[in-house]
Amino acid sequence: MPDSLKDIPVRVESRPGSAPVSLYAPHRKLYPRSVKGLFNNWRILFVVMTQLAYYALPWLDWNGRQAVFFDMVNRKFYLFGLTIWPQDFFYLSALLMCSAFGLFAWTSIAGRLWCGYACPQTVYTEIMLWIEQWVEGDRSKRIKLDQAPMSVRKLRLKTTKHAIMLLFSLWTGFTLVGYFTPIRSLTAALPHFDYGPWEIFWTFFYGGFTYLFAAHMREQVCKYMCPYARFQSVMFDADTLIISYDEKRGEPRGARKKGTDPEQAGLGSCINCSLCVQVCPVGIDIRHGLQYECIGCAACIDVCDEVMDKMSYPRGLIRYTTENALEGKYGEKQIRQHLMRPRVIVYAILLTTIISAVVVSLLLRQPFKADVIRDRASLVRETNDGLLENAYTIRIVNTSEQPQHFKIRVEGLPGIKMQSDSPIVTVKGTETETTTLRVQVDPQYASRGGHEIHFFIQSTDDPAIRRVEKSSFIGE
Repeated sequence: MPDSLKDIPVRVESRPGSAPVSLYAPHRKLYPRSVKGLFNNWRILFVVMTQLAYYALPWLDWNGRQAVFFDMVNRKFYLFGLTIWPQDFFYLSALLMCSAFGLFAWTSIAGRLWCGYACPQTVYTEIMLWIEQWVEGDRSKRIKLDQAPMSVRKLRLKTTKHAIMLLFSLWTGFTLVGYFTPIRSLTAALPHFDYGPWEIFWTFFYGGFTYLFAAHMREQVCKYMCPYARFQSVMFDADTLIISYDEKRGEPRGARKKGTDPEQAGLGSCINCSLCVQVCPVGIDIRHGLQYECIGCAACIDVCDEVMDKMSYPRGLIRYTTENALEGKYGEKQIRQHLMRPRVIVYAILLTTIISAVVVSLLLRQPFKADVIRDRASLVRETNDGLLENAYTIRIVNTSEQPQHFKIRVEGLPGIKMQSDSPIVTVKGTETETTTLRVQVDPQYASRGGHEIHFFIQSTDDPAIRRVEKSSFIGE
């Protein structure tokens, strides 16, 4: 039975008196062998780059504050020099759409490269494997240690390994909280553990699941919990780059001495060493064909190329290729020509459109926002001078890093005038300021009902920066 079907539950009817039959395949612990090669170097690079970004970003400063900081209390997100407010929901939507279409496009081109190189589950599992190999040794030593009876040495190694994994997981959870609570404040509070309930909860919640998923469940998350593994086939076609075993060249398999000519021996290039299975982090045999469990890490390519080098055979028995190229419909050199297909072009157009819209929006983005709210508690009142008066609240949001000064005027009705306690409104960088003002109109120009008026909010530092907000004046 192929590996892709071996873990599917099967209903089995047992006869009276027979032993009970399990409906699920038992879990088998994997001991991935370490491997060297081009793709392994890329995996290491991505692990280092992603984790450097994750752990270092909260420590970077920008204009006297944390460079990347999600201030949930004040509802402001800081991304270096950009401040995102709740009104900027468009940018979050654009980010999600870019992530989705980018994933679809990349999967259509080259399969599950995201899973094999940058997925957090893959990255943290790889780090846990490094810790395991550093403490317990290589694959054979780890197998022997697990099979050996409990001893002082085994207890010491297991305790050390899990202690390091737990500390790393808690550090990961602590860093996550550092994106929402200033990480320097978190670090200063560490000696006395002076944290709020939510900070404690998320540190242990995220750290606990990092430890559970990466140190224990590992490939089970990819095989049974990840939805991407289930719908990836929708984005695959015969021209998608996938890791494939060249069955025509490799079969029939068989062991032989180094330097043996496979044609003279009546064998294929595969020596049936099973190293491709031993290095696979999800434990599949790529020689059975494409399987949904494959995360595209290419560890099997690295180890197979190493074996081919030792046997003096050409590399590429296991390689990145397409189904059509493997079937001989076009040569390996023509693969690039078939990567840009209609679906890929559509994804590229959508991505380009969304990214262009975001860039244009950022370039045209005003350095402040304003909201005008008419006081609904008292619609209209008459002043001592016989004028009709409405009260308004103006909320100005400074989206830039520098303080700004604004003056406000109103137009829309003959003789309209404005009374304010502060003629110039000063708003600090990335802060919000609220001011109240009163608008007065002669009754002869403000009959019963609503009349459209406009508030002009202009920066005194740069007169070209201004906004016009529409409101209404209620007459008698």
